[in-house]
Amino acid sequence: MFRFFESLVDPYVPYRVTDTPPRTLFTFLWDYSQPFKGYYSLTALMSVIAAGVEIGLIYYLGRVVDLLGSGGPSEVWASYGLELVLAAAFLLIGRPLIQMLGVVLLNNTILPNFGALIRWRAHVQVLRQSVGWFENDFAGRIANRIMQTPLAAGEAVYHVFDAITYSVAYVAGAAALLWSADIRLVIPLLIWLTLYLVLLGWTIKRVGPASKAASDARSEVTGRIVDSYTNIHSVKLFAHHDRELDYAREAIERSRQAFGHEMRLYTVMNVSLVLLNGLLVVGVVGWAIGLWMASAASVGMVAAAAALTLRLNAMTDWIMWAVSTFFRSLGVVAEGMETIAQPIGLVDAPDARPLEFREGAVVVERLSHHYGRGAGGLDSVCLRIAPGEKVGLVGRSGAGKSTLVKLLLRFYEAERGRILIDGQDISKTTQDSLRQVIGMVQQDSSLLHRTVRENILYGRADATEDDVVAAAKQAEAHEFILGLRDADGRGGYDAHVGERGVKLSGGQRQRIALARVILKDAPILVLDEATSALDSEVEASVQSTLYGMMEGKTVIAIAHRLSTIARLDRILVLDGGRIVEQGNHAELLARQGLYAGFWNRQSGGFIGTAEAAE
Repeated sequence: MFRFFESLVDPYVPYRVTDTPPRTLFTFLWDYSQPFKGYYSLTALMSVIAAGVEIGLIYYLGRVVDLLGSGGPSEVWASYGLELVLAAAFLLIGRPLIQMLGVVLLNNTILPNFGALIRWRAHVQVLRQSVGWFENDFAGRIANRIMQTPLAAGEAVYHVFDAITYSVAYVAGAAALLWSADIRLVIPLLIWLTLYLVLLGWTIKRVGPASKAASDARSEVTGRIVDSYTNIHSVKLFAHHDRELDYAREAIERSRQAFGHEMRLYTVMNVSLVLLNGLLVVGVVGWAIGLWMASAASVGMVAAAAALTLRLNAMTDWIMWAVSTFFRSLGVVAEGMETIAQPIGLVDAPDARPLEFREGAVVVERLSHHYGRGAGGLDSVCLRIAPGEKVGLVGRSGAGKSTLVKLLLRFYEAERGRILIDGQDISKTTQDSLRQVIGMVQQDSSLLHRTVRENILYGRADATEDDVVAAAKQAEAHEFILGLRDADGRGGYDAHVGERGVKLSGGQRQRIALARVILKDAPILVLDEATSALDSEVEASVQSTLYGMMEGKTVIAIAHRLSTIARLDRILVLDGGRIVEQGNHAELLARQGLYAGFWNRQSGGFIGTAEAAE
């Protein structure tokens, strides 16, 4: 039975992916709720029916009281025994079936699938964001919002059907029951309901913003703590244990204060609710007793009125909690929307076509990019790289080398100018097709917290085991991989490398990253300090591998260790975002310019940036 109801909605059902998701709260939730609309209606109907049954039972309780007073036991049983047996059968069979259908729809059809659907689609949306978007936020805070938003949205939906729909139907049924007995009994109920709605409105108006503020504060705590854990090596290396505690404590204290402010609202709400409930019981029951004393109501009616008000008295705190929790959950969803519902900033052009790689010619035309700051980055760079040409990029930190590579990979949209590959403007091609023809080894070779094999296969998912091993051997990684063992006893290519590859040395990470690019075998190769983490002996071996990889490819290599690019066809020297020198190694040395200064100041092949700046 459970499997049937759980499979009524597929949380991974195909949908139209949009670059501009809904930005308002209810349109956002409505958009995500489309696969559930029919089940929402059915669940709401079952909630109304359940409330009607409860009102009917209270009415029938009054009738039973009157029946018991209408004669002796044998007379009552003879006249009403079948009715009482049928009522008992309904309580034992009919009512549980009604409740079960409503509960199973809510708990097994809607809630698990709704949460999974939001989490899946949110992850799809966030993963489509640009590299620059991720660089402007904490990974921990993004992940926290992806995790807590579905929970809050599910809680909001739960309270809509479990409490709000039920309570509205229940209050309406209570008013109808009292009206049928004596219209005057409705007056104290309406007075109470008016004051209750005023209190509810006061609470809702304040709970939403307070909840969002508390959720923001919790996300900040998560972001700061995850940041400390992610950079634990730096924390330990610089002995900043206490500083990190202070950094986290600031956020924790703000979270405590925000949560405390939210809880004050609930205290005021609860105290006010007790006073209102006293007014309800005294008003309705007192009035019913007065009617009985005037012979205008039966004892059964007084009993039903008492049962009804006591039931409402018990429900009001639950309803208020459910409604305020509903709006608090909406506050959490609104906070999550700040991440999930952000428009995709870097998208394929409407008429984008896959890049057709032919030779590998790269042309840069008046390219400028300053990250929106008006300075730094690149300034009107023009460059032509012939098919198969090997080009090195040299310059001080901040000269624009990495910016040029990021724009080539289209991690950012260029502010001015354009880049062409084989005559095709990369801004008019699809991003995936562009990156499929470019292989890159970065200076900071972070790995996925998966097996060595999975990390290498990231280069080409359909590669065989022999292909993986061959790439590892070419990257001088096979021998050390065979000796790996993780904490769970997995070894070799099945060993897990830890978050960002933390269980490996820098050189080992670099060689696995290199094996991944070797396996990809892309026709354009970008090397960003590809051997910076290797010791001299391994570097000498890997250098020959790199030069072998370069054969037949267009290559762009960033290096501070100039010996690694001295054999390239052409070297470009960037300074202040512009190309100030270019030529081969010998030509640049003969020019006695910036490159010659870098070369002369090196010991072991690194640019002395501090000296070079003098």
